[in-house]
Amino acid sequence: MKNTTLCYIEKDGQYLMLHRTKKENDLNHDKWIGVGGKFEENESPEECLLREVQEETGLTLTEFRLCSVITFLSDRWEGEYMYLFHATDYTGTLSACSEGELVWVEKEKAMALPTWEGDRLFLRRMADASPFFTLKLRYEGDVLKEAVLNGRENLLKD
Repeated sequence: MKNTTLCYIEKDGQYLMLHRTKKENDLNHDKWIGVGGKFEENESPEECLLREVQEETGLTLTEFRLCSVITFLSDRWEGEYMYLFHATDYTGTLSACSEGELVWVEKEKAMALPTWEGDRLFLRRMADASPFFTLKLRYEGDVLKEAVLNGRENLLKD
């Protein structure tokens, strides 16, 4: 299982979204997501977050919170523990990203963009400023088959 960060930077009712279009063999190809990436050796979640946001956006976060730890499981991709952050302040000037196009998107419209089904589940909780939560998301191909909140509640009730 790899460790990653994902951050949604918010400004004026909008999230900074990354439309992933530039990397080859990208499991997120053509999806809209926040910014982040894989831990480097000996990094904490916060250190990874700050480095990845700086590398992908040119911004330096000054105000952020850890919202969730999400367990991603897939029959196609390596498993992942993802630390989900929400940022509300930063310094610097937005720069181009080598992984896709960075776009400020109204929060309400973010849910309608092509993204992973599980992303909509954690975006709702993050937008509502829910207390810290855990989420297990299990995919078969691109289909979400299991979503368990805080180890107890199945969000995909039949």
